[in-house]
Amino acid sequence: MPLLIHATKQILDNWGQDGWELVTVLPGPTGEQLVAYFKRPKGA
Repeated sequence: MPLLIHATKQILDNWGQDGWELVTVLPGPTGEQLVAYFKRPKGA
């Protein structure tokens, strides 16, 4: 999921409340934005 720099905390908090755990954040394909990778237990 692309991260919006101005709303990063809100985005991460919302995904966390839905049971997602942040795995890593890497540069996007263009290098201009960050992409967050999440995981959660299957069926959650």
